Amino acid sequence: MSHSPKQSFLDFGLLGRIIRLADPYKLVFYSSILMSILLAVLSISRPLIIIYTTDHYITSEIFNLEGLKYMTMWMVISLISESLLRYLFNYTTAWLGQSIVKDMRVKVYSHIINSKLQYFDTTPIGISTVRTINDIEAVNDTFSEGLISIFADILTILSVLAAMFYVNWKVSLASILILPALVWFTRWFQEGVKKSYQDERTQIGRMSAFLQERITGMRIIQIFNAEAKERAKFADINSALRDANIRGIWYYSLFFPAVEVCLAIAIGCMVWMASHEIISGGNFNQNPLDVRGVGIISGFLLLINMLFRPLRFIADKVNVIQRGIVASERVFKLVDSDEGIPNKGTFAPANVKGKLRFDHVWFAYNGENWILKDLNFTLNAGETLAIVGATGSGKTSTISILGRFYDINKGSIKVDDTDIREYELSALRSKMGLVLQDVFLFAGSVYDNITLRNPSISKEDVIKAAKLVGAHDFIMRLPGNYDYLVMERGATLSMGQRQLISFVRALVYNPDILILDEATSSIDSESEALIQHAIEELVKGRTSIVIAHRLSTIRHAHKIMVLDKGELVEYGTHYELLAKEGHYKKLYDMQFMKQKDTVQ
Repeated sequence: MSHSPKQSFLDFGLLGRIIRLADPYKLVFYSSILMSILLAVLSISRPLIIIYTTDHYITSEIFNLEGLKYMTMWMVISLISESLLRYLFNYTTAWLGQSIVKDMRVKVYSHIINSKLQYFDTTPIGISTVRTINDIEAVNDTFSEGLISIFADILTILSVLAAMFYVNWKVSLASILILPALVWFTRWFQEGVKKSYQDERTQIGRMSAFLQERITGMRIIQIFNAEAKERAKFADINSALRDANIRGIWYYSLFFPAVEVCLAIAIGCMVWMASHEIISGGNFNQNPLDVRGVGIISGFLLLINMLFRPLRFIADKVNVIQRGIVASERVFKLVDSDEGIPNKGTFAPANVKGKLRFDHVWFAYNGENWILKDLNFTLNAGETLAIVGATGSGKTSTISILGRFYDINKGSIKVDDTDIREYELSALRSKMGLVLQDVFLFAGSVYDNITLRNPSISKEDVIKAAKLVGAHDFIMRLPGNYDYLVMERGATLSMGQRQLISFVRALVYNPDILILDEATSSIDSESEALIQHAIEELVKGRTSIVIAHRLSTIRHAHKIMVLDKGELVEYGTHYELLAKEGHYKKLYDMQFMKQKDTVQ
């Protein structure tokens, strides 16, 4: 998922797509634009009132107290109005940004959970987390602190310049002589911060992926005493992130003092020109605001500060927009990617009989590095198929493509003589129950982990399934029984207990097709004996596929399929395959000898 962000000043195509995210909130968006226009007009009212008040009611030949009170009232009204409007503007833009972020997170999360398993095979978890949280938050900043805010700042700058030239064009020109230098410096700052931000996002992604993987695998790190090496790796990544942040800080530390220097120069030029005009008897009276000219200095002090205040932050806000564009490019690339399983089927029967047929199936994860090669077999409804073979022979891949967690490259797979691609995807998977070797439990109660918060599953159904597989007794011994809170990944339960819960989770959904992928490999001998009878009872009348290293657990299967390097090399019953002196016989004899040696 990594890629190089575009280096153009602004990608207006992406910017337009970001703006279109506000389509569901058009009224709020246009309201914020209108408020920014009103703010630009209101912002110049106070300096103009100060100029008029000073020259007409304070420094005029006759001090006018009544007029001063009148103008003070208008000053207060202007201040209160601007404050209230700015509050509404800030709240509205923040609300708009958060609403868009909420919608985007839902869209990104929906895309991720509907992605092929291949996406999760090739994408670190930390990267997906950064896309869903950090990158989308940057898009929020584009609205709340960037796009609309910079539009308001530009309007303010134009309004202030118009007011300055309206009051006195000579003093205005003197005040803005420094602006070209400031614009150049702003552009330099913006480019530098943009590069540092892109580097920072890259390093944050690296750190997130590193932490996610190491925390998940902390047991292995501690078992193999690798803490020192991992600390060193983390220190390197952390240093790279620090350096990226410091580069950004360096630009900020130069830019803001430079703006203050430019502001001081602008004020100095303004005071010099205004004083020169007053001393030399310049004609200030051409404008009704200028009676004596003294008020122009105090008014221009406010106007220049109002001019430089948005200029001071406009470069940073442009960077906010660019950060949002860079982040949105990553998010849009994820959302636009063809990572999902095509779900064009419409067939959604209430139940299936469970007849399975693999017809010349070829499958590869990448390119033509075939995992399964021309796989052909038929399993009648209600029968049990056992799949055996060495590691990497394609056993797990076979059941993965049956549930369309991956799509096949060639051939067809049929359930009840209907191609699985014609089934609606959720309807197809709802007919299957899958128990994996690597059991994943979520943080929450045992009951929630079994039902996955499905409201149609009752407590009685859960207890019935738990008793069937022999899990009820150990669950009742837990503090809180079925309400016992399981820690993340089931850390507070033993491997066998987690496996038993996964059995209950599969059985409680009453699947038409049951798949057990090394489901008893993590169970001790006592637990295996406990659930073996339940499994045998459960698969009666139900189409089942069982993958197991322990061949003793599959001898009663109707059919046994032996895979070798993705090819079906033997197919038959337990006794038929033993009589062939082939792959199955060798596997069986090796296990039998190991068990015999263990007993001795």
